[in-house]
Amino acid sequence: MSLTRNAGAAAVQAANSRWLELLTRAGFVGYGIVHLLFAWLALQIAFGHSGEEGNQNGALRTLGAQPLGGFLLVTTAIGLFAMAVWQAFEAAVGHRGLTGRDRLFERLASVVRTVVFVWLGWTAIKVFQDASANAADQQEALSAKLMAATGGRWLVGLAGLVLAAVGIGMVIYGFRKKFEKNLKTAAMTPRTRTLARRLGMAGYVARGVVFAVAGLLIVVAAVRYDPEKARGLDAALRTLRDQSYGAALLTVMALGIAAFGVYCFLQSRYRRV
Repeated sequence: MSLTRNAGAAAVQAANSRWLELLTRAGFVGYGIVHLLFAWLALQIAFGHSGEEGNQNGALRTLGAQPLGGFLLVTTAIGLFAMAVWQAFEAAVGHRGLTGRDRLFERLASVVRTVVFVWLGWTAIKVFQDASANAADQQEALSAKLMAATGGRWLVGLAGLVLAAVGIGMVIYGFRKKFEKNLKTAAMTPRTRTLARRLGMAGYVARGVVFAVAGLLIVVAAVRYDPEKARGLDAALRTLRDQSYGAALLTVMALGIAAFGVYCFLQSRYRRV
């Protein structure tokens, strides 16, 4: 028992590291930049001008192509890995202000965020090394390989349902303004608090819609045995574009994703870390 208690105390002490906090806050800035570039790619797709894939991988490629792109990619990767460590600690010993199902939900969400931040950080490193293949093509190839295996279509369909559920969860999270409990609202001015609320709502809802569409497309791909539809966020954006009033709809989604990028900048200062 004492060993477990000591391990927990050590984890809490590590999670409260000042350096980890500073790197995590810097990571929010990088995360915001990635989403602003993601929004820009979505706008390009809306009007048929993008040759780059419409996802975070494409955003990181765009970042790397800028002046000082290598430096920006490395610093972004460091910040994202710091965010992954922070969320890993949150999953292990965090969210102590919550109890019961609320704490369990937040800890599970922290597990998902840990995986996402590790993946994005690793992608940034691969782009820096010029070794990052097209992520949409990779996902399509993986889906085709899984579908060819026994029970693979069920597995791909299940993955699509999980992704769709995550997207729907984001929409609900945004509409119910649950993100506000993670902000130091007492340190904000009334104007900043209102801005954070509006940006957070728009950002989470837009991201949720895109993730939900991507998940549903993966389910459709599994049902119809069509790996070309299982291309993740890039396929979701292009599917939205191809609908009636698709350019306008995708423009609204892009603005929402950009709002989330700006919200990340606010989180770099006001997020509880």
